[in-house]
Amino acid sequence: LGEMTVDFWKEHSKAATVEEMMLDSRAKELTQQELPEILSMLPSLKGCRVLELGAGIGRFTSHLLTMAGHVTAVDFMESFVEKNRQDNGHHSNATFIQADVTKLDLPQNSTDFIFSNWLMMYLSNEELNTFIEKMLGWLRPGGFLFFRESCNHRSGDSKRDFNPTCYRTDAQYSHLVSSVQVEEPEGAETFGFDIVLKKKVKAYIEMKNNPNQICWLLEKVPRSSNTQSGFNTFQQFLDNQQYTNRGILRYEKMFGAGYVSTGGPSTTKEFVDRLNLKPGQKVLDVGCGIGGGDFYMAKTFGAEVLGLDLSDNMVDIAMERAIAEKLPSVQFEVADATKRTFPEGSFDVIYSRDTILHIDDKLTLFKRFHSWLKPGGKLLISDYCCGEKPWTPVFEAYVKQRGYVLYTPSQYGKFLEEAGFCNVSAEDRTAQFIQVIETELQRAEAIKDEFIEEFSEEDYFAIVNGWREKLGQIIKNNKRKKGMPLSLLSMLLSLMNCLGFIKPVKDYNLRRKHAVVY
Repeated sequence: LGEMTVDFWKEHSKAATVEEMMLDSRAKELTQQELPEILSMLPSLKGCRVLELGAGIGRFTSHLLTMAGHVTAVDFMESFVEKNRQDNGHHSNATFIQADVTKLDLPQNSTDFIFSNWLMMYLSNEELNTFIEKMLGWLRPGGFLFFRESCNHRSGDSKRDFNPTCYRTDAQYSHLVSSVQVEEPEGAETFGFDIVLKKKVKAYIEMKNNPNQICWLLEKVPRSSNTQSGFNTFQQFLDNQQYTNRGILRYEKMFGAGYVSTGGPSTTKEFVDRLNLKPGQKVLDVGCGIGGGDFYMAKTFGAEVLGLDLSDNMVDIAMERAIAEKLPSVQFEVADATKRTFPEGSFDVIYSRDTILHIDDKLTLFKRFHSWLKPGGKLLISDYCCGEKPWTPVFEAYVKQRGYVLYTPSQYGKFLEEAGFCNVSAEDRTAQFIQVIETELQRAEAIKDEFIEEFSEEDYFAIVNGWREKLGQIIKNNKRKKGMPLSLLSMLLSLMNCLGFIKPVKDYNLRRKHAVVY
């Protein structure tokens, strides 16, 4: 750590209070609100070896000790370490170390979970790069890193004569952690970080109107030599190829404000209205995009919505729109739905539009959905499906280029049944898709000049020609084999509305979930 940082914390650690450590006069009130929120983001730590870096006076240490097998709490300020030891030293599973984390040396693969709160912003760029690489090495494969930072500008109101903090953007942190890789001893395997979630601290938004407190949870995973179109992670592929900022805004121009997929607000209204949402019901939107459907559910029905999307670009735009909409009942986070965890019975509704085609292990995901739903909960999915193989070479190349994992409607239905949903059926929305895409082609023609002025002629024809090609594929495939679509495109809007509900089993005081797919 730099000399300025050391001097800064010598000045702000004399009394070892929570106000000093958080650099805020409202520290106690903030802690009461944010601590349970942050702890709720962590995975199960039962039996885990936890390394807490920048532990301070032990604000989180005391809680981590009750959750984990062992906690090693590290801080470079002696007064903070002593205060932590006084308060938490009675725990038999605690170790306290005074050390500069940039000089810390630990064995490879020795830790299950690393927890860091307001630490990286005090490191230089060079120190931070090396530090992230070190942490990746310390973690065992499958281990997790959680960190929280102040981004963009300061958050605390304490007076400071000088400030050594580096207020990076959340995009800078995301890029750093997704780029680092380590090779295991003897070159056996290469590892990197995959994102589980990135989320703003709600307590700071509500109490201080500050959306710049950001948390990350990442998992140490093997890096395959067969990367996603040359990118280290699937998230990088999405944000740099399929859903660039320009690409997202281009889609939105065609589909309507807040929407980036076919049908826009019209199909959203039709599908959501089937859910019979009630005020205060909790909805999880998996693959929320830029949030149009979530704002509709909150405004129209009074639902509380959490939108997840793996695309950082999508969520950044959604968060900007949420501020403009002034809807605190709608929250967004960057998250991988296959890794994210929620307590059983967390949601009344799970909603997902044209997203699950990206996910390989659909069965495991559907089992998660079943667990997360409350008794009587509802699941609504629309997704890409395909016909029986063999596929045409053109379609095979299309699926590979986009990284899709496709199944027939009957295979999809079997996954849902195996996950615990009952009475599963599927409705082919090919006819509706044809009608929708023809309407959107007409609208595209009407706004052609406006679109080209805002984007480019190349962008315009990229979308329009793509739609025309899809229509041609649908018509051709339906003529070739009626009722058996030969490509993804003829099942593009196969609506799966899985209504999980509870009925008593006759003669027994038991209840189970049923799913009906329309």
